[in-house]
Order: sequence, then structure tokens, then C-alpha cells
Amino acid sequence: MTKGLRIETRGAVLEITLDRPKANAIDAATSIELGEAFASFRDNPALRVAIVTGAGDRIFSAGWDLKAAAEQGESENTYQGIGGFAGLTELFDLDKPVIAAVNGVAAGGGFELVLACDLIVAAESAAFMLPESRVGVIADAGGVQRLPRRLPYFIAMDLLLTGRRMPAAEAAHFGLVNYVVSQAELMQKAREVAKSILEAAPLSVGAIKEMLRETERMSVEEAMRATRARKFPGHVRALESEDHIEGPRAFAEKRKPVWKNR
Repeated sequence: MTKGLRIETRGAVLEITLDRPKANAIDAATSIELGEAFASFRDNPALRVAIVTGAGDRIFSAGWDLKAAAEQGESENTYQGIGGFAGLTELFDLDKPVIAAVNGVAAGGGFELVLACDLIVAAESAAFMLPESRVGVIADAGGVQRLPRRLPYFIAMDLLLTGRRMPAAEAAHFGLVNYVVSQAELMQKAREVAKSILEAAPLSVGAIKEMLRETERMSVEEAMRATRARKFPGHVRALESEDHIEGPRAFAEKRKPVWKNR
């Protein structure tokens, strides 16, 4: 394990903290390790939700480590690991939710890591920016691909072309983040959200991620036809599971369901 990554398990929740002073920037070695951590999370049935955050209270992550790029010859062609840059931006078969707890500025690839998550909790002091064009590169690890799907087109283009900062309050206004809280409440809120997810059936949660991913390019009619034709394996597993019987039974018996993930 590199010195720049802290990994902790809290029950069924995996917490990953970027800790690379001063800016939590991500070089190839850290990216590879992040990919290994997220892949292990994906493959471990005991883990159901992940939280990724940054150390300190100023910077979530400055993204690609330009110092490593200059000194070690890293480039866009350098191998970044199983999940692409930052371990998550190209891990497309992860059907478990990841929460970004944004403790400060998420810039460049740091913002792209956030965009690859499923839910975003931001500190009031957090901000988001994609300054790549100002240093002669492109936000091609998810910025160009994901941001216009998360924000109105002209707002996304503003951020991509100018590289300006979007404060947490503005991000919340446009629906880019789920919650804005004080710095002191950040991890508490992220853990509360994780706990709420843990109350849901794990197979249902996985099916939701799978179906959203697979139907993103479809019309509503096409998506409904694919669903009715049972085109999504995770959806089928959920419908045929013991948990699919347990949920309604627990509701009828006025008790909490006991999920078996099968």
C-alpha cells in the first residue's frame, strides 16, 4: 500500500481517504492502488457501500499529479490501473454505490473522480473545477463525458472551457451534489447516507445501478421493453431472490427485513 491512501472498513462500508499532501494529487501508482481497492470492494460480498474522501479540509484532490508527469514522464498513455484514472472513472461493472465526501476543492481529475461516484456530500467550503484546458490538456477521464450529463449543457461548457470554480452552493443549486454540510459534519453525513443505503436490499441496489447504466442511451420505451424482456441479469437475480420474498413478508409482519443477499 502506498503512503498516500488510507483504507478503513466500518462494517459493510469501505472508506477510502486520499492522503497525499499537499494537494491529494493522484499519480499512476496511487491510481492503480485505488483501482485495486475499488475492485476488491466490488468483489467482496461483505462490503456494500464505499465512501471516498480527501485528507484535510482544503483539497479533496487536485487530480492528476502534474509533478509526477513532469518528473517521471507520466502521461495520458501511462497505465492507470484496472478502473482507469483514480480507480473508478472506468470501473463500469461496479454495481455497488460509492459516495463522494468532498472536503475541499475537487479539481481536474479529482472532480472526475467525484463525477464517477453515485452520491455526493460536499462541505460548504468545497468547490469543483476542470482547469485542464488552461494547462494544455483535456478533462478526458470523465469530465467531457460525464459533466454534460449531470449539468445543463451551457453550465457544463462554462466549466469545461473556462476552468472556473463552482462553489458547493452553486453545485447544489444545479443538482450536482446531494447534500451540503459543514466541514465538521461531512463524514457524519456521508456515513448516515451509507447507513440508509444499507437498509435497502443489496440485490435491489445492485439492480438499480445496473439498469441505470444499461438504459442510459435508451428511450423510455426501449428501456421498458428491455426490462420486461429480462435483459438485465442483476434485475433478474433480484426478482428471483429470497430477498424478493423477504421484503414484502417483513412489511406485512411489521418488522425490519433480514437481507441475505441471495
